[in-house]
Amino acid sequence: MDQINIETSHEFGLSDNERQSFFDRISGRIFKQNRDLDVAAGMSSLKTTEALLLLQNYEETRQGWFWSTDKTGNITYITQTLAEVLNKSQAELLGTPFVELFAQPDNSVPNQRTLPFMLAKQCRFNDLKLKAVVGDEDRWWSISGKPQTDKSGEFVGYRGNGKDITAQQRSEEESSRLAMFDSLTGLANRTSASKTLVSTLTAFKQQKRTCGILLVDLDRFKQVNDTMGHLAGDELLKQVAKRLLKAVGKRGEVCRIGGDEFQIMLPDMEDRGELGKLSNNIVLSLSEPYTVDGTRCIIGASIGIAISPFDGMTSEDLLHSADLALYAAKGRGRGRFHFFSEDLQQSAKDRKILEDDLRDALSNDQLSLAYQPIVNAKNDVVRGVEALMRWNHPERGPISPAFFIPIAEEANLIKTMGTWALNRACQDAVKWPSKFIVAVNVSPIQFADEKLPEIVTKALKKSGLPAERLELEITESVFLEGSEKTEKMFADLKNIGVRLALDDFGTGYSSLSYLQTAPFDKIKIDQSFVRGATLPGSRNGAIISAIVALAEALDMETTAEGIEAMDELDWIRGLNVSHVQGFIYSKAVDAEELVRLVEKGEWIVTPNGPAKFRHDRISMYRKVRAIHENHCYSLMIRNISETGALLEGLWDVPVGTEFVIDFGEGQLAVAVVRRSDKRQQGIEFEQRLVSDGNGGLCTSRRVSPYLIAEAGMQIPNIPADFYPKPSYPAAVNEIPSFYTSKNKA
Repeated sequence: MDQINIETSHEFGLSDNERQSFFDRISGRIFKQNRDLDVAAGMSSLKTTEALLLLQNYEETRQGWFWSTDKTGNITYITQTLAEVLNKSQAELLGTPFVELFAQPDNSVPNQRTLPFMLAKQCRFNDLKLKAVVGDEDRWWSISGKPQTDKSGEFVGYRGNGKDITAQQRSEEESSRLAMFDSLTGLANRTSASKTLVSTLTAFKQQKRTCGILLVDLDRFKQVNDTMGHLAGDELLKQVAKRLLKAVGKRGEVCRIGGDEFQIMLPDMEDRGELGKLSNNIVLSLSEPYTVDGTRCIIGASIGIAISPFDGMTSEDLLHSADLALYAAKGRGRGRFHFFSEDLQQSAKDRKILEDDLRDALSNDQLSLAYQPIVNAKNDVVRGVEALMRWNHPERGPISPAFFIPIAEEANLIKTMGTWALNRACQDAVKWPSKFIVAVNVSPIQFADEKLPEIVTKALKKSGLPAERLELEITESVFLEGSEKTEKMFADLKNIGVRLALDDFGTGYSSLSYLQTAPFDKIKIDQSFVRGATLPGSRNGAIISAIVALAEALDMETTAEGIEAMDELDWIRGLNVSHVQGFIYSKAVDAEELVRLVEKGEWIVTPNGPAKFRHDRISMYRKVRAIHENHCYSLMIRNISETGALLEGLWDVPVGTEFVIDFGEGQLAVAVVRRSDKRQQGIEFEQRLVSDGNGGLCTSRRVSPYLIAEAGMQIPNIPADFYPKPSYPAAVNEIPSFYTSKNKA
């Protein structure tokens, strides 16, 4: 080496001194180079050791883990801490497919990144979110991986890392849940309900399926919330949610859409008989007493019902229809359900007009009282009468109390009207025999007025009527105001000397505890227990017997309302009910007629009515269409019941003739003529009609708009472009030969 260097230095013509300097410099560089190499080697070794320690610490502290596979996807390395989480050892996991550590992917989700797909494509991936099932617990991991190749570029497997993101995933799920679910009750919220309804109706339109919607509004919840506090109100809402879930079961989805409002979506439910039963069960369930913080409280519920596609094709239209139905249910006295119908649009407008007219009814002398006899069931002697308010509208004529009383309550007119009725009844009763009792209804709003005892006292003093001849009929809903306030009101009224009757016992809020504390003189058994009680299978007799026995034990009288048939009267007498009220004795009469009837000092009424109970027939003047074979006729219904109707408009129709009665809005009922008398025909329906929740009747099912469209006809509330064909065939107005020329319909 030295020889070479010397010779080389001679070639460059270097002097001895210069050669020495050259060798010094070269030697220094060589020494420095060797020293740097040694340092670098040491540093490399140090870095490798430090990196391994850091990675080991990363694994042991469970901040993350590492994995590797061979080219077939089987595990060649897995962090020990991960194996422990999976309740296995490293040895058990080595050689097993890596994909088996995770739950199977949901193949129904399009364009989803899955681990099997990534491994099969041999592509790199980062932060792939995967779920693993560890025992009974779901865990979430974020996985990253990079394909590995040998020197020849051939794929040999994967190396990668992962970390546990379960806490983060649960936090995201909770945030999502809070965004879509009500934090108080755990039910889906308005946002979730809206999205579900939109998607459901969109799918159902394509599939030609139906969907029912119930809007449930709690009655008198605000009173509980205001008197007991918001915490108590929250607890009450939780209990309401549980009762709704129990009542609905798996038939639909219950949502809380705000405050004290709930929405129930019922896919594939269009039978209004079933929907009515469900709604009635919900009303009864929600009306049962609650216990909140050791305090007993009672609320109620009103329900509006709409069904797609009959009452709306879109979520907006369907909810609007259900909302109108709910408004109608609340307007009819609350504690009931109501189906949507086309006339509700106009009814809402009419209601506002009637509210304005009702404000002027008292001053314009349009209100009056009629009196229905309360008869001793044993001897048919009239014991007293119940005062019933009547409104004779100057343009519309008589308006049902079932319609205008709820309007009066909402418009805050009921106190004024109630005070007027109380004074008028006392003034009229003074003219009757001294043993006659007059019963006057007191609304819950009146009962809650602390001035009621003063109002009663003034009415008695002004008229001169003895207090024991005045009976105040009070419904069970008055107990909502709290025991202390209620007990004080009862005590104040009894101190005046008036009689107290518990009205409509057995509906909604019944509790025997009322009878233990409230000083009632009479229990009035609601007519719902009388209706159909004589039919086979009815259990109402046992219920009424229990009520009568209880009343007798507490030295109270009993009155059964709504008796109309002789078999009902005989049945009631057999149960020892003391008094009877109903059309079998008399309808309500005006004050002048009553004076004439009692002028002899005693009024004895001979019962008169049908031999047996039959379903209520509702008097009406309603146009319908009757379809026979290929012919359609416009007829008038005079009265209707669940099982049949009286038609007018055709002449001498043979008994046995079959019709399809078109009530409109897709309501078709098959019927057969059972009796025929010139222009009137009594028909019997093939299937019973059901309650519409408003005192009326409707068909259980309706003909789907999809079928009507296919037949070339139309019904309201369905967009015109929904129908591919127009209207009825020309033969619809033809008259078959068995109708004579006397038919002018």
